[in-house]
Amino acid sequence: MALKESEAIVLRTYPMRESDLLVTLFTRLAGKVKGVARAAKKSKRRFGGALEPMTYVRAVYDERERQELVRLDACEVIESPMSGEVTYARATALAHVAELLDQLMPDREASDAVFRLTLATLAELRGAGLWMPVTYFELWMTRLMGFLPEFGECSVCGRTLDDTRNGTRAYWHALADGLVCGDDKRIASSELTPESRKIAAQMLRSRASEFAGIEWPKVLCADLRKFLVQILERQLERKLVTAGMLERV
Repeated sequence: MALKESEAIVLRTYPMRESDLLVTLFTRLAGKVKGVARAAKKSKRRFGGALEPMTYVRAVYDERERQELVRLDACEVIESPMSGEVTYARATALAHVAELLDQLMPDREASDAVFRLTLATLAELRGAGLWMPVTYFELWMTRLMGFLPEFGECSVCGRTLDDTRNGTRAYWHALADGLVCGDDKRIASSELTPESRKIAAQMLRSRASEFAGIEWPKVLCADLRKFLVQILERQLERKLVTAGMLERV
């Protein structure tokens, strides 16, 4: 028996047997871990509201050799999304973060960078804003997973895509990698505007909290989010359910 304790974020829970829950945690110590919370539906002392999705917890679990599932012994709430008002829009954004983590992170592969990114995003989602933290999380997850293309040059001819110097516009296509210039764009391509490229560059150099005071309507960087989602969906080879839900918010 190897009892471990780690900060973690609850991603998903599923009913299992009469009173148990199958829980997916993204732990700081060991990455994504799946385990069984025995009698979780009955035990308020050990779990209480700690197994709500996207709750930041301190988890204690028993890990045994040659067993895929750990036994979740207890969870202590550090920060809960239920502590503030949970609108449909905010719940959808939280579900989007959970889906991306669940789909992109391999089992048992720790990433402190992704964990810190998630905590920063959750902190911003506690405020009134929605689209800035969603944009920031999608951008950084795409980068940390190694999927983010070069924003500064055409992926076909290498031409500089710097609107401030030569007016070159940047385009992308759902079936192709990277950004291209106007000469190399395909039919049915979409443009990634200079404003969105500029904001993306700023986000890649800054903390999420530095954008907290900026008014951020849904239309701002909508093209960037669409671009990032198509990259992630191509890599995952599946549609992100919550991305479609967010578009309807």
